[in-house]
Amino acid sequence: MTGKTHIMGGIASCSAIAYYYGFDPVLMTASGAIGALIPDICHTKSKIGRTLPLLSKVVSTVFGHRTFTHSLLFMLIMFLITAAYIPNKSISAGLMIGMASHLVLDAWTVNGIKLLFPSAIRFRLPLYMRTGSFSEQLVLAGLTIVSCYYFYELFHGRIS
Repeated sequence: MTGKTHIMGGIASCSAIAYYYGFDPVLMTASGAIGALIPDICHTKSKIGRTLPLLSKVVSTVFGHRTFTHSLLFMLIMFLITAAYIPNKSISAGLMIGMASHLVLDAWTVNGIKLLFPSAIRFRLPLYMRTGSFSEQLVLAGLTIVSCYYFYELFHGRIS
């Protein structure tokens, strides 16, 4: 998936979770958008890879693309880090939800992800698509609609 689809996936997921569980929607969705980019630190041409090129190069060289940073092991490590160093629950939950949405979206692609890294087994959802395809554009549109719906619901009562 492309960066914009990952960002929208993080925003859509976090706006829905914020709505149902009472998290701060602004902090959570902003964190979700950032979290949705984190797993692609392993890809030097990704949005986060271009922002942190040295770190991205190291991670890419050591692990390759869609391996460690797209795994449950990485999610566990990031959970421990966010729990220890980010006291705001809306931010820490948003980061984790954004990263989880990234993994789900990439598991929806032809190449899938190594969810159980260091195992070489690739995990891919049964219905999958190519990155940048028309199918991905439909997913992006759907995620945008979901985000708009939940933002409307979250803020409708506060505006009127």
